[in-house]
Amino acid sequence: MKTTVAAIDFGTSKIVTLVAENSSSLRCDIVGVGVAAYDGFMDDGWNAPGSVNDCIRASIQDAERQGRRKIHKINVGVPATFTRVYCKEVTIELKGTDPRVSAADVRQAFKEAEQKIQQTGGIKVHATPAWFVVDNGKKTLTPVGKAGRELRAMISFVYADARFIEDVSNRLKDLGYDVDGVYATAPGEMTLFLPDEDRDHTAVLIDVGYLTTDVMVAEGDALVYMRSIDIGGGHITADLTDGLDLTMSQAEGKVKRLYSFLGDEEKTYEVPAEDGQPARSFTQKQVAAIVEPRVEEIAELIKEALDKSGIRLGSWTTYYLTGGGLGYNRGAAKFLGSHIGLTIKDAYKRTAKMNEPPYSSALGLVDLIIDTVETRNREAVTVGGRVADWFRSLIGG
Repeated sequence: MKTTVAAIDFGTSKIVTLVAENSSSLRCDIVGVGVAAYDGFMDDGWNAPGSVNDCIRASIQDAERQGRRKIHKINVGVPATFTRVYCKEVTIELKGTDPRVSAADVRQAFKEAEQKIQQTGGIKVHATPAWFVVDNGKKTLTPVGKAGRELRAMISFVYADARFIEDVSNRLKDLGYDVDGVYATAPGEMTLFLPDEDRDHTAVLIDVGYLTTDVMVAEGDALVYMRSIDIGGGHITADLTDGLDLTMSQAEGKVKRLYSFLGDEEKTYEVPAEDGQPARSFTQKQVAAIVEPRVEEIAELIKEALDKSGIRLGSWTTYYLTGGGLGYNRGAAKFLGSHIGLTIKDAYKRTAKMNEPPYSSALGLVDLIIDTVETRNREAVTVGGRVADWFRSLIGG
């Protein structure tokens, strides 16, 4: 059965509305897109709250026009800045003469893990296991039916800021739209852009946006750590604006987005005449002296976030870079990694449409929503069923 969903993603420089559907040939086909630039947010709220409603309306209406359908209900993505991740380990004693893991045991693991969370002011929007272990066996995501005396589990919960959800819900209601569901964008982005085989051994996704950088650590299907840092590509643009006496538009479009970290000393950056200013040309050396110190700062903050994560990372861990803040710059992943002693790769392009770095969070959000809806339409967990599907059905509930 074809599933159609509408979702709205709040980035730090743009609001993106997507209308998507699945089909026999494509898991997620984007049929409508609306993008509205705005002033974004920081951790204390909107930077220009008075203009947010107009930008939401513009984004949704553009998606409606392109998708040739009216949106009545829409799913809301909560940015990493307004979400928190909690990981808890629990142990469940298996009972009976021939004890085996049951769906009830799995539910009990979720319940006991959630009871360990000490937090206020948040709403649970995502719950997923990082792993299960029966007795001293290997880690698995499908423990139901396995024989043993003890089930250990590591469960990840994502909580969203209640104030953000209430604010966005009220704004959408004022504009004539109902909220169909609330999802955290980070788990969807993590699942979409980190390959399964890498997540099995712990993987890191770094999303450098316009005003923030989100550091996400994944194990299995779970987001086990996340940190949102208040610095991004927009700060590089601002540095270029000040250092080269340019407008923000000139700095972003003619210099920052074209900058290469590959060390081509002959490269120049041409800025045409504009508003009475003559045409100007800047050398690679001039631009590098401004861009690279800021990127080194971002790298240090990423390293600090990972060091404080409490997650065991090692040679088995893979690191990927996405996001519009550095995603257009050749050699950015290598430069970022070399500064902190890591091998960072550009994230794979996982979709046929809109596969540019600035849309990573929006695409991950839609993929998560479709996966959740499809899972809810499938049979509930049984001994012979896919337990991982049941876990995903908890998302957004």
